[in-house]
Amino acid sequence: MGVLAYIIGWVFMYERGYQAIDIAIGSIFTKMKGVSFTNISGKERIWDAADLVFPEQLPDGKNKNKCMTDENCDEGKYKRTGNGHMTGRCISNTSTCEIYSWCPVEDDRQIPDPPILLTAENYTLFIKNSITFRQFNVVRSNLVESVNQSYINTCLYHPKTDPLCPIFRLGDIVERSGFNFSEIARVGGAIGVLIDWDCNLDLSIRHCKPKYEFYGLYGTAKNDKEEKPSLGYNFRYAKYYVENGVDKRTLMKVFGVRIDIIVHGRAGKFDIIPTLTAIGSGVGIFGVATVVCDLLLLYFVSKRDFYKNMKFKHTEIPEEKPALPQSQTEKDLPKE
Repeated sequence: MGVLAYIIGWVFMYERGYQAIDIAIGSIFTKMKGVSFTNISGKERIWDAADLVFPEQLPDGKNKNKCMTDENCDEGKYKRTGNGHMTGRCISNTSTCEIYSWCPVEDDRQIPDPPILLTAENYTLFIKNSITFRQFNVVRSNLVESVNQSYINTCLYHPKTDPLCPIFRLGDIVERSGFNFSEIARVGGAIGVLIDWDCNLDLSIRHCKPKYEFYGLYGTAKNDKEEKPSLGYNFRYAKYYVENGVDKRTLMKVFGVRIDIIVHGRAGKFDIIPTLTAIGSGVGIFGVATVVCDLLLLYFVSKRDFYKNMKFKHTEIPEEKPALPQSQTEKDLPKE
C-alpha cells in the first residue's frame, strides 16, 4: 500500500510523471517610474527615474600608497588598492606616493545623509515578461488574460490581493526581500526577483500563470547585527568636460538598489512514453517491496515462526529399510 501510494500520489499526481517536460526560454523588459523631492542644505531638487536609473558598473578600490622616502615609491608600479601608477616621488606633506591619476584622488569615506535614494521608496517597477515553451509551441506573457490596460492603471502588486499585477512598489520589493529600506538606501544592495512559471498544459492555457518571489542577494538584512565587509551595492561613473582648456571630470559614486530578474519556466503535457516509463518503474518497485516484506516477516515480527511455517513447507524423507540377503529371501518364500 505504501508503494502504491507513492506511485499514485508522488509520481503521477505531484510530479506528474505521465507528462513530457519542457524548460522555457524567457525575455524581460523593465521600466522604472517615479518622482521624488529633496531639500539638502537648503537646495531643493526634483528627482525622477532618469536621474536615479543607471546601467551596471563595477566598484573601484581606495588609494593606500603610503611612503616615507622616494625609495618606497617604485616608478611605474601600480598597487591593486591604488588609483594610478607611481611616478617615483614621495610627497612629504602627505606621506603618499605621487601617482598619475585624476586629482584630487577619490575619497569615498563620506556617505550623504540622508541618502537621496530614501525618497524613492514609492517608485514603481513595471516588469514585462515573455516566456516560450518550444516543445509545445506555447508562448505566454505575464500580462495574462485578466491583466488589461484598465487593471494595470490601478493595480499594485500584492501576493494575496493582486498576485498577477506586473507593477511593483520599490519599497515593497525591498521589504519582501528581507532588507530594511532606510539601510539599503544608505549603502545599497542587490535583490533577486524570481518569476516562476509552472504550467500544466493538460489544463486550459489560462491556468498557466506566473508567480513572483523576492530574495535578498547581498546587502544589510533586518536582523543582521553583525558588521560584515563590503556590504551593499555601489558603482562609479564620470562626467567629462573641458574648463579653461583643461580636461576635467566629475566622479560620482552611486549607492543604489540592483534588481536582478530571474525567470524559471517548466511546463508538462501528457505523453505515452513517460507514462509507460513511470508505470514500469512502479512495477519494479513492487518487486523490491515483496523482498522487504519477506525480510520483515521472516526475521523481525514476533510471529516469524508461524510465517515461516506458512511460507515454507517442510517434508521429511522416509528412511530406507535394509535389503534382505538373497538366501534368506528364497528360504522364506512359500513352497508350492
